[in-house]
Amino acid sequence: MAGDPQAPFAFYVFGPGGIGKSTLLRCLADQARAAGRLLVELDGRFVSRDPEEFERAAGPFLDVPGTVLVLDSFEHCQWLESWLWQHFLPRAADDTLILLAGRLTPQPQWTADPAWAGLLQVTELEPFSEEQALNLLATARIRPELRERVLHFAGGNPLALSLAAAAGSTGCSREEIWAPSADVLRTLLTGLIGEVPTAAHRRALEVAAQAHSTSEELLTAVLPEEDAHLLFSWLRDLPFMESTPRGLHPHDAARETLAADLRWRAPHAFVTMRRRLAEEYLRLLREAPQERVWTVTDELFYLFREGKILARLRTWSREDEVHDRPLHPDDMDAVLRMAEETEGPASAELVRYWAQRQPQAFSVYRLVSTGRIVAFTARLALPAPPDPQDLATDPVVAAAWQHTDAGAPVGPGEEIGISRFSIYPERYQVPSRVIDLSSSRAQAEAARARHRVYGFAVWRDAESWAERVKGTLSDTGARPRVGEHTYGLFSVDWRQMPVEAWLRHFISATEIAPRSGPSGLSRTAFDQAVREALQHWRDPAAFAACALTRTRLAADFSDPVEELRALLRQAVDDLARDPRGVRAREALTTGHFSGAPTQEAAARRLGLPYGTYRRHLRQGMDLLCEALWQQELHGPRQEELNDPR
Repeated sequence: MAGDPQAPFAFYVFGPGGIGKSTLLRCLADQARAAGRLLVELDGRFVSRDPEEFERAAGPFLDVPGTVLVLDSFEHCQWLESWLWQHFLPRAADDTLILLAGRLTPQPQWTADPAWAGLLQVTELEPFSEEQALNLLATARIRPELRERVLHFAGGNPLALSLAAAAGSTGCSREEIWAPSADVLRTLLTGLIGEVPTAAHRRALEVAAQAHSTSEELLTAVLPEEDAHLLFSWLRDLPFMESTPRGLHPHDAARETLAADLRWRAPHAFVTMRRRLAEEYLRLLREAPQERVWTVTDELFYLFREGKILARLRTWSREDEVHDRPLHPDDMDAVLRMAEETEGPASAELVRYWAQRQPQAFSVYRLVSTGRIVAFTARLALPAPPDPQDLATDPVVAAAWQHTDAGAPVGPGEEIGISRFSIYPERYQVPSRVIDLSSSRAQAEAARARHRVYGFAVWRDAESWAERVKGTLSDTGARPRVGEHTYGLFSVDWRQMPVEAWLRHFISATEIAPRSGPSGLSRTAFDQAVREALQHWRDPAAFAACALTRTRLAADFSDPVEELRALLRQAVDDLARDPRGVRAREALTTGHFSGAPTQEAAARRLGLPYGTYRRHLRQGMDLLCEALWQQELHGPRQEELNDPR
């Protein structure tokens, strides 16, 4: 290699499919051609596994000075990498260049090797910023009302944006919500993902497309019949997957493409996979260790993020990605400064008061990118009877206790929870990741607190938040005043609607529901009602309040609760009429009717591995829901009417 020995001679570009690697290589190749350079272009998809054949194809690079070797799709011949650096490139002719592009990063030993310092330049191509993406859509003359929807689907991926722009620029009425065509989806899937080895791998992709983060544990739970370790390893190696402490996150364009393709190709499978994930999250909410459980509601809500209610309340933007930590004494100056800046000195004094009494209730939020403190929240747990000093000091807390006294009083040994402060000066009391994470913690704490009977949220812009929380929280009508500001107080009575039922409300409001039964429930909502009834089997009050008692199944019962319980028992027993349902019936009976304290205990009673038991239980639930749905639609079968039992 003649010339300046320190001049870059190997350029390595990497990034996910569709990010623009091939386009960049073509531009560079055109420049080399225009400069009179000899050009050798190879595609990794068609490179032989024999290094000698590679040498023959790239021959001029070793023999002709000034040759430019362009090697695209390098991930398809990554096995050549060590040979390339150690044996091929050192023999290059004078004044040559090699341009490589692939989905994977180069092996770290080459970027760390002093011998290659200055000779190898590695560049990761990143997605377009939101501003760049919107400029592209504007240039493509996409109507303004469609741009946000297209941007949500495509993220900053140039290929996704270009294809989405082409699809969205024609054939849409002003009222139509933009959606990619099947042709666009197939092109994107091919470009972004490539070939999927097996059906099991595709199902793993479908999990990753819907779940906020995908761990090997989650794959094991929702795909118990598959090799989760193998599937997780495959997912992790995909170039558009980002590894985080909570699991794998696919690139936005890949996630939206997979989700949209599944909806188009198999809508029932889409709902089924989402339902499996939801049931797993609800199980974790009940059973996971305390330090993990707060993330579960965040992940559950993300699963149903398209619902109108959640869209009003939450945001999943990662532009202001934050992490929360417990309040530390060194944080107090920043916390008090933010409180006074946004709500005034009277509120700052209340922050000081509660930080002294319940420091564990506070969370401090730092930007992931810089570590700077940007926000704090406080979720108070207040036992009955109320402390007179609290009532005299904080008008908001006093209003909350007054509301409970006017309705269903809180008894000794019970408590209320109040999301008292939510201070993010840069995005004060508008949907943000701070509010997302704080509300997730509040809901998880309410689910695990055995004696919590009320939950409260406090917002200064009461009228706006009354619209946002409609259908989830009740406006108490109280408007306590602190300093110069008046606050709205919103509540939920957990005795009237347990936390899990409250969370299911979001699910039933979001599920795809192509058909409703006579009682007005969609099939998905009906299935959830069956699950709810079984989960509350040993709690008579909760069972009596479940949605299944309000279906056609129970419409003619003189004693809806007892007769519905008998109907469920009979329907489970009837599963054994089919040989395929014998194990399913055993799993349902042991898991819900036998008194087993946990699903793990039920598996032990049956002498089954937990994964096998869960598979039988899921199959039984699917069979039971289908049998009961048919009765909901058409009434009991004739043979059931004639059955002397």
